[in-house]
Amino acid sequence: MKARPDMSEYLIHFTKGETFADAFGRFQTILSECRLVGGSGMICGEHRCVCFSEAPLPLPNGLVNKGFYSKYSPYGILFEKQWVFEQGGRPVIYQPRGEYDLLPDAMKWRHVTYEPPMVDFTWEREWRICCPELSFDPGVASLVVPSEADLEALVADHDAEQEAYWYEYSTVMAEDELRQFRQDFPWRIISLSE
Repeated sequence: MKARPDMSEYLIHFTKGETFADAFGRFQTILSECRLVGGSGMICGEHRCVCFSEAPLPLPNGLVNKGFYSKYSPYGILFEKQWVFEQGGRPVIYQPRGEYDLLPDAMKWRHVTYEPPMVDFTWEREWRICCPELSFDPGVASLVVPSEADLEALVADHDAEQEAYWYEYSTVMAEDELRQFRQDFPWRIISLSE
């Protein structure tokens, strides 16, 4: 069965920030730690969740809603939907705030208030995992960046870091020993401008 073009097999966790530089800094921290930290902002109850969007690529400007302010930057981590599902991720339940208590306690973390026309976040196409943090590696995640220049900058930063290690250890190790420790850039990168 062919999927609809507005559906995606992937979920994206977009970073936030007051500026692109701030969002990119958070993105770099996520990559260095290989984990997403759950938050509780805009989530009813005391639940900590890692959130994603099911919006299909390409998204030239990231996850933005043209009619409203968007707190998301175009830097993100992309996962296969099936993997997120296996980790306990589920689509949120859009419903009026008054229906929150109708949900079983085990499902309340999925509630998102929906009271149109004033409160409508359905454009986020949100999924969540109820957890304090989600660890991942390059085998299950890809990087989403706004442009080819960002892609090239990430690879250049990695290469510069590898060169710095090479230089630092070249005084105590032979070149053939050093070669085995050199790491290629491990991430698959998707540019939103593609």
